[in-house]
Amino acid sequence: ISCPCALVISIPLSFFAGIGGASNAGVLVKGSNYLETLSQTDYVVFDKTGTLTQGVFEVVGIHHNTIDEAKLIEYAASAHPISKSLQKAYGAELDRSRVHNIQEISGHGVTAEVDGHTVAAGNDKLMAKLGIPSVPCRQVGTIIHVALDGQYAGHILISDVVKPTAKEAIAALKKIGVEKTVMLTGDADAVAQQVAGELGIDQVYSQLLPADKVSRVDIWISVNSKYRTHKCILYNFSYF
Repeated sequence: ISCPCALVISIPLSFFAGIGGASNAGVLVKGSNYLETLSQTDYVVFDKTGTLTQGVFEVVGIHHNTIDEAKLIEYAASAHPISKSLQKAYGAELDRSRVHNIQEISGHGVTAEVDGHTVAAGNDKLMAKLGIPSVPCRQVGTIIHVALDGQYAGHILISDVVKPTAKEAIAALKKIGVEKTVMLTGDADAVAQQVAGELGIDQVYSQLLPADKVSRVDIWISVNSKYRTHKCILYNFSYF
């Protein structure tokens, strides 16, 4: 007479261990059937901002500057008081008594007087409007051109920062058998392609509104389902 005790005990214990381990990592699984479905996943679809990236914009570069980098950041942060990324890069409390005549030019940027100097901080449209030749940036991100007393002083590159564990997570998913990773984002295609290339994402859909992301997932699943049944996991979609 034999008894399959090891089999009967090991299966539920495996589920308990898996669910418990996931909860320790901050992932809640409703039950063993959902955990089993996860093991059969073929495709994983990610939202970009806040999932693969930190969702916090930071200064990642200063280029073609004609004055000291710290001074360029100081002037830009002083003229642009609502830019948290510039304030963070400056790293100190700004003396607002030094700043006068702040003017916001919609869709262009701002101008102000800082320590008696005329500072302009904004996009290339602002530089063109002021008749100041600017130097284009070959990297992807938000570009803030800065001019001081009518002369070009350099530009500051601001970008969303990729999460340090994102690339490792994508690689781990592929290692355990996930066939394709997909990223959806409202960002411009150049930004999306840069992030996808850095992380090893297989497919990208960019310049999407929130509703477009839902539609894209529906279309994408229906098209692929014509050929075979896929199980798809979606990350960071409030709709679902």
